Formats: sequence, structure tokens, C-alpha cells
Amino acid sequence: MSKKKTFVLRISPDLMEAVEKWAADDFRSINGQLEWIVYNALKDAKRLKKNSE
Repeated sequence: MSKKKTFVLRISPDLMEAVEKWAADDFRSINGQLEWIVYNALKDAKRLKKNSE
């Protein structure tokens, strides 16, 4: 299993509500949804190492 790093995220209530709904629509946890969003943003920006994809 890959090691994961924890951190605190400050987010507005409106953004949190939108992420919660999106996560529920995609049958993901909020954490899983945020990880997916960040992963796709990094991939689209070509900021990932080759072995991370």
C-alpha cells in the first residue's frame, strides 16, 4: 500500500458543499474526490512523474 501524507485543508463552506455533492454523485469519499481532482489537474498540467500515472 502506498504511503499517504496528511494535511489540513481550509475551504469555504460553499466549496465544501460542492465537493461533497460531487463526491456523492461519483460514489467516492470526499477525500477520494479531492485526491482525484488534484491528480487530474496535475496530469492535465503535465506535472506528474511518468511512474505516477
